[in-house]
Amino acid sequence: MVYLELFLSFMKIGFTSFGGMSMIPLILEEMQVHHWMTAEDMTNLVAIAEMTPGPLGINSATFAGTQAAGFLGGMAAVAGVLTPAFSLTVLVAVFFEKFRKSEEMRCIMEFVKPICIAMILGVILTLSRENYAMEGKLKPCSIGIGAIMLYLLLKRKWPVPRVIISAAVLGILYYGMLLVF
Repeated sequence: MVYLELFLSFMKIGFTSFGGMSMIPLILEEMQVHHWMTAEDMTNLVAIAEMTPGPLGINSATFAGTQAAGFLGGMAAVAGVLTPAFSLTVLVAVFFEKFRKSEEMRCIMEFVKPICIAMILGVILTLSRENYAMEGKLKPCSIGIGAIMLYLLLKRKWPVPRVIISAAVLGILYYGMLLVF
C-alpha cells in the first residue's frame, strides 16, 4: 500500500509543481502528512538532492521514497514523479506550435513565475530554521559558514560545486572537532 501512496503522492507533486526547488515545499508537505520523514530528513533530502548529479525532482523522489519504503519505495516515487512529466511532454509536443505563439500561455507563465519564487522563499525560510537554529538558539558557526558561502557565490563568483565542497569541508572541520571534544 505504501508503494501506491508514494507513487500517487509523487505523481501529484509532479503535476502540481514546475520542477526544481518548486517541488520541495510539496515534497515536504507530503512527507509530513504521511509521517514518512522528519524535518531533519527533509534538510538532508535537499542537501543530497542538490549535491548529486541529475534533476532535483528525481533525486528528491529517490531519496524520499527510499527513506519511506526502501528500494521499491524509491522506484515507486520516481515512477510517480516522472509520470506527469512524460505525459505532459507528449501532450505539449503534439500541440507545440499552437502553444508557442499563444498569448494566453504567455499570460499564464507571467502569473506562475512569482508563485514559484514565493514557494522557493518559503522553503528557504523553513530550512533556514532547521539549519541555523537549534532548540530556539542560533547556531553561529552554521550562520557563519552560510554567510561565507553566500559571499563566495555572489561576490567572488565561485562555481557552485566549489562552494558546496568548501561548505562541506568547513562543516566537517567544525562539527567534527566538536565531536572530538
